[in-house]
Amino acid sequence: MTDGIYQFKVGNMANFTYIIADIQTHLAVIVDPSWDLQEIFHLLTEKKLKAKHIINTHSHFDHVFGNDEVAKVTGASIIQHSNSKLHKDMAVVENDVISFGSVNVRVLHTPGHSEDSICLIIDKEAVFTGDTLFVGGVGRIDLPGGNPKDMYLSLYRKVSALEDQLTVYPGHDYGSSPVSTIGKEKQLNLALQAKSESEFLAFMGLG
Repeated sequence: MTDGIYQFKVGNMANFTYIIADIQTHLAVIVDPSWDLQEIFHLLTEKKLKAKHIINTHSHFDHVFGNDEVAKVTGASIIQHSNSKLHKDMAVVENDVISFGSVNVRVLHTPGHSEDSICLIIDKEAVFTGDTLFVGGVGRIDLPGGNPKDMYLSLYRKVSALEDQLTVYPGHDYGSSPVSTIGKEKQLNLALQAKSESEFLAFMGLG
């Protein structure tokens, strides 16, 4: 695991929650808090970290369930994409940068699984893909707010354009390993092998 990135498998839906920490300043953000929050609080205490923000990759309940408690305990502000209809302290859009200490997290708007789905990019290092991209798969497009054509554009014009060496930290443990890379997913993920939008939609069962 990369220094300063902590991955927690939580709940009974194979969710991942993350802490991203700046080692120098001991500031941190929490990505998608849901269940098993005591594990989060324990690590913050153990590593002497101060949670500055909560960032949600999208607003489905299993990624935001712990927001209020984490915010109450830590004083962290809640950040979501502007399309989210849930309570937030800060709204972000494409290419906004969330900074804490020396860490800069760039927002990539990737609708498809939901209207407010975002990926979070730490340059040259990592991308937190939420339910847009899994290890060996992609998020569902049949839930409220899902849009198959938006998913195609997000995956093929945005996610696939990211640097191959970026470590992929997904929103669920649905694959053969808990992490991957953009390069591996472009090579091995069947959902990223379509030659056209129509081929992708057919792969997703909509052809």
